[in-house]
Amino acid sequence: MPKAKITTRLVSKAETDNADLFIWDTDLPGFGLRVKAPDTRSFVIQYRDAVGRSKRVTLGRFPVLTVDEARTAARKELARVRLGGDPRAERDAIRNAWTVADLCADYMQAVETGNLITRRGAPKSESTIATDRGRIERHILPLLAKKPVRDLSRKDVAAFFAAVKTGKTAADVLTGKPRGRAIVEGGQGTAKRTTGLLSAILTYAVEQGVIDANPALGVRLPKDGRRSVNDPDRLYAALGNAIQLAEAKGETWQAVAIIRLVALTGMRAGEAVGLRWSEVDEKHRALRLTATKTGDSTRPMARRVSDLLGGVRPYSDGKGFVFPAVRSGSGSFGGMPRALARIVNDPELAEEDREALTGFGLHHLRHALATTANGLGLTLPTVKALLGHSSGSVTEGYIGRVDSVLIAAADRVAEHIAMALGDSPLEAEVFVMKAKRRPR
Repeated sequence: MPKAKITTRLVSKAETDNADLFIWDTDLPGFGLRVKAPDTRSFVIQYRDAVGRSKRVTLGRFPVLTVDEARTAARKELARVRLGGDPRAERDAIRNAWTVADLCADYMQAVETGNLITRRGAPKSESTIATDRGRIERHILPLLAKKPVRDLSRKDVAAFFAAVKTGKTAADVLTGKPRGRAIVEGGQGTAKRTTGLLSAILTYAVEQGVIDANPALGVRLPKDGRRSVNDPDRLYAALGNAIQLAEAKGETWQAVAIIRLVALTGMRAGEAVGLRWSEVDEKHRALRLTATKTGDSTRPMARRVSDLLGGVRPYSDGKGFVFPAVRSGSGSFGGMPRALARIVNDPELAEEDREALTGFGLHHLRHALATTANGLGLTLPTVKALLGHSSGSVTEGYIGRVDSVLIAAADRVAEHIAMALGDSPLEAEVFVMKAKRRPR
């Protein structure tokens, strides 16, 4: 195995194509660096216990743990070994007694400190961490907190899914924020997503040596129904009527504007609610989103969207969140779920509109835009670029400006949607081209 003095420079440049690579420190025997593809570097110690068995313990991941910090920790642990200690056995003894609550706490600590990365090779975003924490606190812990991890079976996981689906964890929870509440519901979608998180936590337990196999693997869950909108124009018309009624009743401007923004762009709800002015590039007609579900993402900005954002700017500070919280001085608008429920379930809506909006969620507007764009003859790569899919051409690497063809496509789709919502047509933009002088 290769040996070298472990330095920050060496750790930063160490790479491996496939198999794990171990580099052992020349200054401190037993202290090493483990490099895993694609880009994971962890500090380890290796030693022999009292009966001569070789054991290895992971100290932490770089760069959360610096080289100096790792070396200090390694020196301390190896000194304990020389005095008869067995760090791996001690760690295993603690983990063997872990409950699901203990495992979840350790998992969240790893996530929050950046020691656990996603398949994209990056730490989880703050919004994803908050979602994970909510699912753990509101679904996993109420049902499994005291269950020993080693005793968890496939049958237990299947029973957990069924319990969440049937609403056994449903509750009305105070969030700790001013006037903050979270309506916790069951249902198949919630159950599938939460069981998926539980499976990820159990995979982490396997990686940490707590259990040998993930009991969630192999549990048969219902397939997702294909989320599509067969008649987007009918949906848009009903939504437009609901928006007009809400505006007449004095609904919060943030809620109305967010619905319009999602309808015109197909943005994910979290992207729209958390939009910042720093992500709005008026000069290049682009939305440069950070920390989305697929990482940084650049989307073309239709003229309708530009006008919408220009209209809300006077109500915002123009610096932080585009849709700030109603009462607090910081943070984004937090009342979207309840406002949306008020708007689409208004009893004064016509019967046909209420029928079209039955079960409506903001995510339906993303599917509606895709259906609309396809109906207008846009190619699949163009639709993906408009929606910010990771495979879309716009998001493949950094771009300085959005292609004019994509902007034209965004304008075309947004104009169709705006008209379906009942808005007035935009006045055509006139471009004046300077005539070139003929050479004499």
